[in-house]
Amino acid sequence: MSHLEPIISPAVEAAGYRLVRLRLTGGTRRTLQIMAERADGQMTVEDCARLSRELSKFLESEDAIEEDYVLEVSSPGIDRPLTRLIDFARWAGHEAKIELMAPDSGGRKRFKGLLLGLDGGSVVIEVEGARLAFPYGSIAEAKLVLTDRLVEEDLRARKPSA
Repeated sequence: MSHLEPIISPAVEAAGYRLVRLRLTGGTRRTLQIMAERADGQMTVEDCARLSRELSKFLESEDAIEEDYVLEVSSPGIDRPLTRLIDFARWAGHEAKIELMAPDSGGRKRFKGLLLGLDGGSVVIEVEGARLAFPYGSIAEAKLVLTDRLVEEDLRARKPSA
């Protein structure tokens, strides 16, 4: 899948969006999942449909995926995945779940707590009163936790400016 990101990311950007996550899943019938957003962090159903059309044309012309696949384009959602280093800084102050690729020195792989942001190339999270830092490259998956505060912030961001 890592071979697809350098091909697909520029096409997503050319259509006016940012690639949040790309996944190719499935066995005999593959699914190419593209999660994207506009520069303002929003992604409407119309945006998803537009990007899907653009990417379908692009992927057809590039023939980037040999086997049959279904294309799914979606928004990151409120409890979005944190995939880029900048995401951890942008969403500092919100609850997050982090799963490491390998257990830490205490034998844990999964953590839930308050995202504190970045310290150099490490992601910092407060878990049960302890400040923990993990190298960005050691994180397998991370996502925001759906909270009232996160929902309120999302609603504020969607309101048109007066």
